[in-house]
Amino acid sequence: MSVPCCVGQLACCCGTAACTLCCGCCPKIKQSTSTRFMYALYFILVTVICCIMMSPTVSDAMNNNIPYFKDICVGIQAGEACDKLVGYSAVYRVCFGMACFFFIFCLLTIRIENSKNCRAYIHNGFWFVKFVILAAMCSGAFFIPDQDTFLNAWRYVGVAGGFLFLVIQLMLLVEFAHKWNKNWTAGTVHNKLWYGALAFVTLTLYSVAVGALIMMSVFYTHPSGCLLNKIFLGVNGGLCLLVSMVAISPCVQKRQPHSGLLQSGVISCYVMYLTFSALASKPAETILDEANKNVTICIPSFTQGLSQEGNLVSALGTIILFGCILYSCLTSTTRASSEALKGNTPPLETEVARCCFCCTPDGDADNEVCKPGRGGQQVVYDERKTTIYSYTYFHFVFFLGSLYVMMTVTNWFHYDHAVIEKLFHGNWSTFWIKMASCWACILLYLWTLIAPLCCPNREFLA
Repeated sequence: MSVPCCVGQLACCCGTAACTLCCGCCPKIKQSTSTRFMYALYFILVTVICCIMMSPTVSDAMNNNIPYFKDICVGIQAGEACDKLVGYSAVYRVCFGMACFFFIFCLLTIRIENSKNCRAYIHNGFWFVKFVILAAMCSGAFFIPDQDTFLNAWRYVGVAGGFLFLVIQLMLLVEFAHKWNKNWTAGTVHNKLWYGALAFVTLTLYSVAVGALIMMSVFYTHPSGCLLNKIFLGVNGGLCLLVSMVAISPCVQKRQPHSGLLQSGVISCYVMYLTFSALASKPAETILDEANKNVTICIPSFTQGLSQEGNLVSALGTIILFGCILYSCLTSTTRASSEALKGNTPPLETEVARCCFCCTPDGDADNEVCKPGRGGQQVVYDERKTTIYSYTYFHFVFFLGSLYVMMTVTNWFHYDHAVIEKLFHGNWSTFWIKMASCWACILLYLWTLIAPLCCPNREFLA
């Protein structure tokens, strides 16, 4: 590691320079990408801390292995077993600090047009200072007076923000489905092989959706019960069939010639995933068998009685869950995505067909200016003329993501007895939230299909 590179990293922590790796062989990185990556690291760090706080296993291990643990807890006024530093109330406080951090930056970055703005320097640099501010906000939340009133009020804010985050995530999924079909359809003008790619992917998506519906019908229903599961499987399967028929109906095709089965296939797969997640979150039912013994139904028999395996599944599910949250935060903040939420999309002629169309370079290559190599990774300052993404919208999505993490980790309305090891165990609130998300996704996609018929003078997705 060279001395200039060390100086550059110090400037990254305490100045306006972008963060880089001290390795010249690493590919160059855009300033916009580096900034979003650093905020994502902050988000992941706080999320991991929240998971640790919700784990009684970690708390018990600290109590048994750390000498004078109770004395330390009493000394910092956290209770004899540091009960103020664990559980749902601790997660609420930590997420309150993180949400305030992103909300303040949301207000601070309003109407920034390029990276030369003094407020843009704060957004793109001073990472150590911002880390200290974030830590101070999360720690300071533990000293808020009248904790009961604060927690009750903050819970309602978290519910509203969590639902809004889900809505944005669903809107972006619909936008992604339309963009995918539009991109590959553009390729058919020059190469007919894109028709084959469209047909193959569409067939695969519907095969996955139908297979998932059959598997859930086998494992999550029972001849003697599970009436609610049977109803929702029929309803959600019928809704997927409905939107598929609407997507290829003559009236929709006349107004939106690029609408097709690829979009409805993506939506159908996502609805089946949400349905599976909802059924897996639903409390099991019990019936009496012929020997008058209680038999658990409505869940797969191979998942009953699991202990270590169940904890492993919960751990993997937690990782996948927060990976999806982080992906949603990062992919929902490009300028194209934020414009798509308003119904503004580029014309078809601007599309260039490619397999990885969602990984396109940001900005105009002619405007890129590289920092001279000093033994470390090169930085491309790609926002000197205009910003690649909306800074305000970026922080607002992370603000909502903080609230969604808070509600998810604390099991939404079942916060009193929530622990991270039972995050994916059955409860009714999670079941209804995920089932409602299925219907919201269907309605959003259906609206993008019929809205041009209702409002012919406006431009919509597709």
